[in-house]
Amino acid sequence: MEKIEDRWLVVVNVFAASKQAGAIWKKAASMMDDASVDYKAEYTGGADNAEAITRKACARGFRRFVSVGGDGTVHDVLNGICQYVFKSGLSDVSLSDFTIAVLPVGSGNDWVKSAGVPKDLYRAVSMISSGKCSRQDVVKVSVQDNESYMMNIGGVGLDARVCEIVNRKKEQGRRGKKLYVSALLYCIRHRVPVRARVICDGVEVFDGRYLSMAFGIGKYSGGGMRQTPLAIMDDGLLDVTVIPDISLWVIARKAPRLFTGTFHKVKVLTQARCREVVVLPYAQVDAEPVEVDGEVIGRGMVRMTVLPDQINIISRWGSAQEAEQDTCGDS
Repeated sequence: MEKIEDRWLVVVNVFAASKQAGAIWKKAASMMDDASVDYKAEYTGGADNAEAITRKACARGFRRFVSVGGDGTVHDVLNGICQYVFKSGLSDVSLSDFTIAVLPVGSGNDWVKSAGVPKDLYRAVSMISSGKCSRQDVVKVSVQDNESYMMNIGGVGLDARVCEIVNRKKEQGRRGKKLYVSALLYCIRHRVPVRARVICDGVEVFDGRYLSMAFGIGKYSGGGMRQTPLAIMDDGLLDVTVIPDISLWVIARKAPRLFTGTFHKVKVLTQARCREVVVLPYAQVDAEPVEVDGEVIGRGMVRMTVLPDQINIISRWGSAQEAEQDTCGDS
């Protein structure tokens, strides 16, 4: 077994925050030094992305990671850890051995809202220094032959189409909450409802034409929208919200609820909680894009399963229900 590192491995996504993440990290690094946080920093932009950097660091014995970037970077760090845990063939490692902290410098920063991580760098570094931990669920997502692991929220249909547009705009250097809103409005105007069945823990909860589906551990996505506003990060369950094929008039009247935390009160929605959800398109023409934490990973049938083990996170809460403070890695 490799020697376990006591240091944090800081993964800096130099492309985050319109390529300003490196400069922002320099300020945070000074704060980490002042707080006597022991760390080693590695940067994307070379041969490896954040996922590969994390996976290789796991093999060198690192168990604590700081993600410097947005939601996409957090997703990559999680997937690097999961690739190591589930693909290395080692029987003595588990998700609960690992901890993720975040210095949010991206454009969306949705996961940190549920975890209570402040966007202020000094306060975020103070949380890392304090070591206050909770645990959260992780979801395995399978689309055809592609596998990914989810930290926050995934979606099928309109939700994923919004992500496709936003990601293209980000590649062009554009940022901000308005990106998500304008992409959402565009996708609603050009919506093409398709058909699918949704199976939650073996029980069919939806069968028909739909606009969008969201599956959440966390509450926030798309720059602050709350498609799964009642989701709890550590309850072992996935919150499911299906928006059926409804009129533009109904969409226009109900859309503000996405931003007020009351979307679950919209009666036309299909909602469920489960440990595993399967989405079965009726036909190939109904195969919609699937996104996980804002990253589109494929099209077609999708299976999402809450893993039995949880990962440690640096958060404001001792648990999702603000229970007693936990210690990272303790059982």
